[in-house]
Amino acid sequence: MNDCRPVQQNPAPEWYGRLHVRTTDVSPVRWLTERAPGHGAFGTVAGIAAPGFGAYARILHPASLDERPVRWSTVAAAHGTRVAPGTNWHEVIGVDRDYVNASDYGLPGVWDEHPAEGPTPPAVASPLIPLLSRHTRTPERCWFGLWHGYGRWDFDRFPTFETPGRDEVLLSGTLTDAVSPLTLDEFAELPDLWWPEDRAWCVGGDVDLVSTYVGGSPDLIAQLLSEPELEAQPVAAGDGVG
Repeated sequence: MNDCRPVQQNPAPEWYGRLHVRTTDVSPVRWLTERAPGHGAFGTVAGIAAPGFGAYARILHPASLDERPVRWSTVAAAHGTRVAPGTNWHEVIGVDRDYVNASDYGLPGVWDEHPAEGPTPPAVASPLIPLLSRHTRTPERCWFGLWHGYGRWDFDRFPTFETPGRDEVLLSGTLTDAVSPLTLDEFAELPDLWWPEDRAWCVGGDVDLVSTYVGGSPDLIAQLLSEPELEAQPVAAGDGVG
């Protein structure tokens, strides 16, 4: 019998891993919340990773085989499809977007788990953090947004700020602290939004996506696209996010 009991919420502490949950002032997000009309609209790259940057990239969350990451291009080759900028995961595996016509789960010897749906997974964060660190003057002073709707944590007593389609709790810490929530709980999500004090770049994800988006300088994005541990594509601010 399925256990239909609701997931019990944990009281949200003022620390989320090593990230400090801001209890009062959320003014550091004003540059995100005061967007010009039509810029950073819901469902666009800039709506996820903030408008106004010189270039953007989409990082594909890997699928997996026996808990080891597998690139979308590897899966596509096995299914006889291809990965182009804007390709969705269901198109890679040749099913409709709701997976209702998927006759088998995975492909033996190629993949057995869909890409992680949600904000940046650890397999992406690990190679991404050193790269981001080289492109900011303030890696020790960073800000983060976490969707307050993640069910295992009760953030109702904290102030929130709005992004397109979401309400976020504001956190602060160093860039390397971004992965520290994993020490709390195996189900703890990394932040949806990351940006340094100098606003040199912005990383964005969402509970419903299987990609992470990064806005930054053309130099940062060029290096990100060539990083061998990441599978990334160039995108534009107004592109849809699937």
